[in-house]
Amino acid sequence: MARAVAEDVPAGSYVNLGIGLPVTVVDHWTPDQEIVVHSENGILGMRSLADGEEPDPDIVNAAKRPVQLVTGGSYFHHADSFAIMRGGHLDYSVLGAYEVSATGDLANWSLADPTRADAVGGAMDLAVGAKRVYVLMDHTTRDGRPRLVETCSLPLTGAGVVTRIYTDLATIDVTPTGFCVVDLVPGVTETDVQDRTGAPLRFDPHRS
Repeated sequence: MARAVAEDVPAGSYVNLGIGLPVTVVDHWTPDQEIVVHSENGILGMRSLADGEEPDPDIVNAAKRPVQLVTGGSYFHHADSFAIMRGGHLDYSVLGAYEVSATGDLANWSLADPTRADAVGGAMDLAVGAKRVYVLMDHTTRDGRPRLVETCSLPLTGAGVVTRIYTDLATIDVTPTGFCVVDLVPGVTETDVQDRTGAPLRFDPHRS
C-alpha cells in the first residue's frame, strides 16, 4: 500500500505523512526524486534511516519513529510547522482513517468511544490545508466492517477533503459520483472489493 502511494506522488512534491501506516511511505522514495517530506512536529526534509545508521534520539517524526534529515533539511518550532500545514504549502497529505465517505468526508480522530482517547493532532489542519489528501488504511475494521461508507458515522475530521484512498484491496478515487476503483491488488476481484465496501463502487474500465 505504501509503495502504491509513493509511486503516485510526483518528484519534487512537498508531502506530509501522518501517524501509522502513512509514515512508511517515506521508505519507498529515493533521493533523486527530491520529494520534501514534512512532519508536523517540526521537520522539513525528513528521510528514513539508512541500513545500519545509528538513530539520533533527538530526531524523530510525529509518530516518535527515529528519522534523519536530507541535506538541507531542517527542524523548527511547532507553530511554524502548523503554518506550513495551514498555509497551503503542502502538495499532499497522506493520512490514516477510521472511515471515508463516498463524498470524501474523512473521520480519523475519534471512535466516539468513551473508553478510548481521542487524538486529533494536526489532522484537521492537514485535511483542509494540503492541496490533495490521500488516505492509506485497511479496507475493513478488524471485525470486518467497511471503512469506506456512504456516510460517515464517526465525528468528521474534514468534509469532502479526500482525493484518493489506498487499501489492502484497491486504490479508489473519490469522484463527484462516488467511489471509483482505479486499481485492484493482484488476486482481488471486483466482487471482493464491493462486498467489503459500504457504498456502491464504479470500476474504471482503463484501470491497471
